[in-house]
Amino acid sequence: MSIRELFKRKKTSAPVARERLQIILAHERSATSTSDILVTLREEILQVIAKHMTIDREKVRVSMDRGDEVSLLEVDVELPLKDENGDNVKLAMSA
Repeated sequence: MSIRELFKRKKTSAPVARERLQIILAHERSATSTSDILVTLREEILQVIAKHMTIDREKVRVSMDRGDEVSLLEVDVELPLKDENGDNVKLAMSA
């Protein structure tokens, strides 16, 4: 133990408890609006894809999984192999 550690002023429990409570409240607030966010995200994703190709809206799934350290947004879109004219759809991939 160094001399600095002896004279450091330790935080009292009230500020630490308040900080923890703020974190918990923020997490709870974000968890309650997850379904609204998912609906909005799904619609915006559909609008972007619709600019480039026709897809079946029922074949798009958006889900969110909240973990302790990270949240995972999963988007499943079934893309057609043929367009309205029966031609093969060309997909470009980028990394």
